Amino acid sequence: MSRATLAALLGFAAAACASNHSVGPPPPDTTGQGAFLDTLEQRTFGYFWDKTNNVNGLTPDRWPTNSFSSIAAVGFALTAYPIGVERGYVSRAAAASRVLTTLQFFWTGAHDSSATATGYHGFYYHFLDMSTGARYQTVELSTIDTALLLAGVLTCQSYFDGPGATEVQIRALAESIYTRTDWQWASPRPHAIALGWHPESQFIPYDWKGYNEAMIIYILALGSPTHPADTAAWTAWTSTYSWGTFEGQSYLGFAPLFGHQYSHVWIDFRGIQDPYMRAKGIDYFENSRRATYAQRAYAIANPGGWKSYGVNVWGLTASDGPADVAPYHTYFARGASFTEIQDDGTIAPTAAGGAVPFALEIAIPALRAMRSAYGSNLFATYGFLDAFNTTFTGTPAMGQVVPGLGWFDTDYLGIDQGPILAMVENYRSDLIWRLLRGNPHLVLGLCRAGFTGGWLVGKCP
Repeated sequence: MSRATLAALLGFAAAACASNHSVGPPPPDTTGQGAFLDTLEQRTFGYFWDKTNNVNGLTPDRWPTNSFSSIAAVGFALTAYPIGVERGYVSRAAAASRVLTTLQFFWTGAHDSSATATGYHGFYYHFLDMSTGARYQTVELSTIDTALLLAGVLTCQSYFDGPGATEVQIRALAESIYTRTDWQWASPRPHAIALGWHPESQFIPYDWKGYNEAMIIYILALGSPTHPADTAAWTAWTSTYSWGTFEGQSYLGFAPLFGHQYSHVWIDFRGIQDPYMRAKGIDYFENSRRATYAQRAYAIANPGGWKSYGVNVWGLTASDGPADVAPYHTYFARGASFTEIQDDGTIAPTAAGGAVPFALEIAIPALRAMRSAYGSNLFATYGFLDAFNTTFTGTPAMGQVVPGLGWFDTDYLGIDQGPILAMVENYRSDLIWRLLRGNPHLVLGLCRAGFTGGWLVGKCP
C-alpha cells in the first residue's frame, strides 16, 4: 500500500495557504553548505541512476533489500535525470536514452483489464515486477502513484526539447502517456477521484479528500486535453480542507510532511493562489513552511520524551521504522499536526530534505547535524538511509540497532530519496519548478483550478 493510500485510509487530511515569494538564486555560500549539498545531491542521484533497470527503466521501491518497482519511484527517477545532466553527473545523451527506454516501456506495456497487466485506462499499478513490468501480486491501480509518475514524465517532456530523434520521441511518448490517462473513468463518484482500482473488486470505495499530496492528482486531471476531471473537482476537493493551529502555526492540516511536499516537487506554488488560499491570505508554499516549523516546534517540545529530538533532529513523515511492537511500527505514516499525532520516535531525513525550499534556515542545519551525529549509520552510498530511531534498542524487524546509538534503517527508499534531490535542486537552481512552469498541461490544470497571480499572470486562457 502506498504512503498516500495508507495515509488516506488512516484518516490524515487537511488544508492550504498563499503569499508572495521572490524567485531568485540562493545567497552566496559562506558556510560550506554548498559542498554538503553537492555531496547530498550526487549521492542521492546515484540511487536512481545505479539501481534503475536499464532494460525497462523501472526503479526499485527500495535497496538493498530485494524489491519490486514503485511507479512513484520511477516518477522521481524521471525527475532526477535532468538534474543529473545539469549537475554534470551524466551526459544529456545518456539521460535521454534512459528516459526513452522508460517511456517506451510505459507506453507499450500490457494495458488492459487483466490481473497481470502493467496498467489500464492510462493508470498503472502501484508496484510492478522489476523484470517483467507486470502487476506485483494484487496491488491497486493507483491514482496517486500514477500522478507522481506522470509528473516525472512531463518533467522530461519539458526538459528534453532538442531536435534530435531521441528527444523528439521523448516528447511524443510523454504526450501519449499523459493524454491516455482517463481521469473521467477514475471518477466513479461525482467531483472526486478514487484512490484506486482492482480488477478483482473494481474501484476502492474511498476518494481523495482533504488537503494532502493529491493536489498533483487534481492539477494533472484538470489539465488533460483528452479526459479532464470535472471542472467542479477542485472546489469540491478544497471544501473538505481542515484549517487549524498547531505549535503556534495556523495552516492546512495534514500530519505527515510528505503531504506538504510531494506536489511541490513539481508545482511552484510561490505567489499563486486558488480561491481557498486567497481567502486565507497566503499560498500553498507558505502553508508548507508553516507545517515544517510546526513539526520542528513539536520535536523541540518532545511531548513523547523520545531520545534525540530537538532543534536539529525533527521530521515525521511516512517512512520505515524498527518493529511492529507497541508503540513502534515498521513502515508507517508518522506525523504531527492539529489533525493527528502519530509518533513512535522515528525520524526520516526526507522530511527535512523535502522542506529545504520552504525553510532552508532550519532544514539544511538539521540535515547536516544528523549526518554529523550519526555518520555512515545514516548517511552512506546513496545519501541518507530512510530513517532512524535512537530510542529503540530492542530486536528490529528491519534495519539494525547500533550499540549506544539506537536503530538505523539499512534501506534507501525511492519515494523518499526523490523529494530530497528534487527539492534541494529547486532551492539551488529552480530547475524542476522552472521546467513545469512552462509545461502547458500543468499550467492549464492550475488555471482550471482557479489559480491566479504570480508567475501565472498572462498564462491562463
